[in-house]
Amino acid sequence: MQNVLILLLCYTFLYFLRITSFAVDTITPNQSIVDGQELVSSGESFVLGFFSPGNSKKRYLGIWFKNTSPLTIVWVANRKNPLNDSYGHLSIGADGDIVLLDGAESTVWSSKSSRAIKVTIAKLLDSGNLVLMDGSDGNTDNYIWQSFEYPADTLLPGMKLGWDVKTGLHLFLTSWKSADDPSPGNFSYGIGLGGLPQIVILEGSLIKFRSGIWNGVHFNSQNWNPSTAFKANFIVNIDRVSYMYDNGKNTTITRLLLDQNGFVQRYVWNDQTHRWFATYEARKDLCDNYGFCGPNSICKINGMPSLCECITGFIPKSQQDWDAFNWASGCIRKTQLNCTEGDRFLELKGVKLPNLLQFWIYKNMNLNECEVECLKNCSCAAYANSNVSGGAHGCLLWFGDLVDIRIPINEVGGNEVQNLFVRLAASELESIAGRRSKKRKLFIMVLMISLGSGILLLGSIICFVIKKEKNQETPLAGSCDQNVDPELPLFDLVTVIAATDNFSSENKIGEGGFGSVYKGKLAEGQEIAVKRLSKTSKQGPSEFKNEVILVAKLQHRNLVRVLGGCIQGEERMLIYEYMSNKSLDHLIFDPRQSKFLNWRKRLKIIMGIARGLLYLHQDSRVTIIHRDLKTSNILLDSEMNPKIADFGMAHIFEGDQSEAKTKQIAGTYGYMSPEYAINGCFSVKSDVFSFGVIVIEILSGLKIRKFCHPDCHHNLLGHAWILWKDGRPLELMDANLDPSYVSSELLRCMQVGLLCVQKAPVDRPTMSSVIFMLGNEGVTLPQPKEPGFFTAESSNHCTVEAHCCSNAVTFTSMEAR
Repeated sequence: MQNVLILLLCYTFLYFLRITSFAVDTITPNQSIVDGQELVSSGESFVLGFFSPGNSKKRYLGIWFKNTSPLTIVWVANRKNPLNDSYGHLSIGADGDIVLLDGAESTVWSSKSSRAIKVTIAKLLDSGNLVLMDGSDGNTDNYIWQSFEYPADTLLPGMKLGWDVKTGLHLFLTSWKSADDPSPGNFSYGIGLGGLPQIVILEGSLIKFRSGIWNGVHFNSQNWNPSTAFKANFIVNIDRVSYMYDNGKNTTITRLLLDQNGFVQRYVWNDQTHRWFATYEARKDLCDNYGFCGPNSICKINGMPSLCECITGFIPKSQQDWDAFNWASGCIRKTQLNCTEGDRFLELKGVKLPNLLQFWIYKNMNLNECEVECLKNCSCAAYANSNVSGGAHGCLLWFGDLVDIRIPINEVGGNEVQNLFVRLAASELESIAGRRSKKRKLFIMVLMISLGSGILLLGSIICFVIKKEKNQETPLAGSCDQNVDPELPLFDLVTVIAATDNFSSENKIGEGGFGSVYKGKLAEGQEIAVKRLSKTSKQGPSEFKNEVILVAKLQHRNLVRVLGGCIQGEERMLIYEYMSNKSLDHLIFDPRQSKFLNWRKRLKIIMGIARGLLYLHQDSRVTIIHRDLKTSNILLDSEMNPKIADFGMAHIFEGDQSEAKTKQIAGTYGYMSPEYAINGCFSVKSDVFSFGVIVIEILSGLKIRKFCHPDCHHNLLGHAWILWKDGRPLELMDANLDPSYVSSELLRCMQVGLLCVQKAPVDRPTMSSVIFMLGNEGVTLPQPKEPGFFTAESSNHCTVEAHCCSNAVTFTSMEAR
């Protein structure tokens, strides 16, 4: 027995020694780290350790930024082979490789270096690179293996993408399968070869996006070029093709991410706001989708009335398809080429050059020689110079269809512009020249007439506009900018019509006083929700602009994300991310759907709404009062995460302002606080009252506006308070909930909800206090006072709520919804 105890003590000592003895940023052959321990780079920029992504319980070895929150993973070792428990450990193997072992000492992942050296050291560098070094000769610059050569979904400064011809190494990013699963997904991002290099996003083997051809200075599509804050380094020679970027002297934390949906963004960390901000995005518009307009056409993101138009001299292959906004079939020549009668070239200035499908390259040839070479071959469709650096030109010849041409968003002038020369029949070019001459004469005539009449009309127009602005509703406080936020992406009407199938009734998913909401799907497959204001909408122009300005700037996981806007003629629309589980009221008040909302999901929703409100009230740059918080304005994503929506009634407080008063009360009966509904006074405590109503609704599964006690006349809030006072709080709970499972949490949420709906604003807690009370069971909470609108007792000795059932109290200037 004594020997067994000694043996156990030895094992315990060795285990303790293993988990406590390791260097800060290195692992030597006699050291290891276990789950719960970390390596930290010398400058404390990166951490290597074990983590579980999203809602997964699997364990992975990864690298992440040390000083950003939430956890931002940049590399994963065992992407394809997760650990099922927390018994994994990392060490140096007998062959000198880095090895990840599970609890049974089986190898889960290994660096598998090409050189077998027994004395090695693993080190996490301050660049985020995990390296394996030869420790036998003290030469720490000799990397046997490095994680930068095995990227995941993130590109860091100093990492390379590309090909090494000698070693056959191909470096590219691969997306995660999902937020819960870092195994390789469907999308990849890297350098595509085939004549001249270009950056491509692939879904499997299909091109989804391409940067344009490398022309010796930059990639040909000008809108792809990275910000000047970053230094790009592109190397093309006989041995390798590689791209990397660094921050130069800039110490800003940056990363480039390929997400699970195949979108690429470069992010910058803001130390003041403690958030990531996107400074560059691939596939940010429809024209970024490869071949969106079909062959022999040009995509113009600001084109009207259509995104796509045929190259001059070409016509739609199917006019019927084009009339239905289906451009995939592209265009064909209006007049066929005829080498014997001579062809000429149409110059397209500064376009993204077509993809290299069928092509020739001549490196030592100028543009004039390139034109002659193209004319020699009757199959040559277009030409352009291939290199704009150092006086070199080069010649590119295209054969067959010209695919994926677009007008870049950012123009680049000077010698860096590459123009495309498209071959047309001579007769077609002469016809084009004639039409242009007639149009020019007509334009001059119309211009002269218009100038005369325009001067006369200008004065009256100015007077009309001034008068109209004076008669419009005074803009909401804090919304001094009356224009659409310039950072908000704008969708043209054609795109929205195509996405929603012309606002078909089958796609309608909601309707209110403002108008209707439609589900849609963009050409690249992204699902959207389109809020289309009706012409008689109760949300006027100032309210619409207010919502646009707000949602464009707000970024929080519990606020709905706006993708863009559409303002064209009388149309005013907002395009949001689509929420697959609709709004909270669709679930909580439906007897069948509410059965799927167990207590954990309801608590998650309550906490999410609270965090979103805290951001609006305290953590955003300005204090924002929502003023119309209700269950129908809480949207739920595919993982049941709540997102606050509909900011049309929102009000901004700036500086030290904490409350305001209005004569135009707008909101929803039942959710409005007493001081706002009766006197027009509102503050952050008005939103707290609305939040409390929602909490009581979530707990009970009952609607505030439809509940009336069968024996008394009080409303849902009064009913809840009486049950609380009488010591019968669990009688309020939805029958679908099991109170015996989490009764303490249920009671705490009910008490917090009743504290939020107290009559006096000063008695209600702030949202920071609400989150603290909900998350700390050991804290003693105050007893709630009577709720708002609780005024008298009926003859049945039940507390009466004034506007319950019969809506006895009415409010003038009320715009109830």
